[in-house]
Amino acid sequence: MAQQQLKKLLGVGFGIAVTIGGTIGTGILRKPGPIAQDIGDPTLIIAVWLLVGVYALIGSLSVIELGTMLPSAGAWYVYARRAFGNYAGFLIGVSSWLGSVAAMAFGASVMSEYLGVLIPALVGYEKPVAIGILLLFVAFHWLGVKSASRAQEVMSVLKAAGLLAFVVVCFVVTPTHSTPSPELTRPIAENGLWLGILAALQSVFYTYDGWHTAAYFAEEDVDPSRNLPRSMVSGVLLIIGIYVLVNLALLYVLPVQQLAGSKLAAADAVQALFGPGSAKVVTLLLMVSIMGIINAQIMFNPRVIFAMGRDGLFFRFVTYVNTGGTPAYAVALTAGTSILLILTNTYSKLSDIATFFFVLCYASGFASLIRLRQTEPDLSRPVRAWGYPVSTWTLLIASLAFLVGVVIGDFSSSLYALGFIVISYPTYQFIKR
Repeated sequence: MAQQQLKKLLGVGFGIAVTIGGTIGTGILRKPGPIAQDIGDPTLIIAVWLLVGVYALIGSLSVIELGTMLPSAGAWYVYARRAFGNYAGFLIGVSSWLGSVAAMAFGASVMSEYLGVLIPALVGYEKPVAIGILLLFVAFHWLGVKSASRAQEVMSVLKAAGLLAFVVVCFVVTPTHSTPSPELTRPIAENGLWLGILAALQSVFYTYDGWHTAAYFAEEDVDPSRNLPRSMVSGVLLIIGIYVLVNLALLYVLPVQQLAGSKLAAADAVQALFGPGSAKVVTLLLMVSIMGIINAQIMFNPRVIFAMGRDGLFFRFVTYVNTGGTPAYAVALTAGTSILLILTNTYSKLSDIATFFFVLCYASGFASLIRLRQTEPDLSRPVRAWGYPVSTWTLLIASLAFLVGVVIGDFSSSLYALGFIVISYPTYQFIKR
């Protein structure tokens, strides 16, 4: 099949929208409760969200150098392959793709559950509803990049506006149904403060994943050297601001003990403000968040295997690009794999180790930048990483330390990740043949 080219149609507005849409999902509304349970101290809770935000912001400055230096679809895969060769590129590419495939399956499944809350007749049909959601997204994206990018911009604006409206309401409306609880002076986590912080960091890392999403579209940006820095920095700063404000709003409305016991803190906060039944508003906000992140995932994730196929490291059929600029077969394979995970109920296990895959990709990106500075110093670099080499080395060490912490804290899930790495080499050899 003749390879076709992606089209240069995207700009700064889309880059900001896909950064927000590819990052902010249900995590900011679901994770504050478990994080409060892990840590228990309001100051530490905000500190953890800020710490990972700073990591993402400084990380984006390193990725901007890579993305403007190598403006090709695929992001982490492209950088690892250029710096360390085909097998490293294959490993990182498949890790990135599988992690996002699992996340997309999880998102569609969660969305089907929330649809059941709004439409009780759908209860019991979560699997077919989740599959139907993904099929609808495939059909929509088949129309082309213009419509998909415009939809991303609209959904990201709605998502950000909804979250900021939630923050304003929390600070303006006087709670009428909450019950006061004393502030905690010690962490709630039974296993100790440091393990609690490690668990919280893992949750927050997962919630921040997506800060690099604009880099996947560098090949389709009309002017990546100018637009990518603006997109990534603006997008990450907006995400940090939204995450911190939402957490402050939740802590303002809910006592930390009540927050720690919450599975959906935003809904509990709304109920505290407006009484029972009002939490369905949060369900609508969750739906918009999930739609935005699935739309972003089904845009950026196929670009990974598209780039791999173009380089001969994946099946060649995924390089087909339709007249609308969509890598259509790559989109179909990506969604089809998510559907398979839903049918077999295996997406939850992959989601458990998705953070490991994501941080592995981050580490590979920082290592790639260091390597390329050494091996290709004369390569054109329209934008250079701020604070290099200190900033990039610090992020690489932090990423590796986090991976070690994940192995220590969740050894069983890490075995799955290790098993994947072991079987990836024979898979790579098979595809090369």
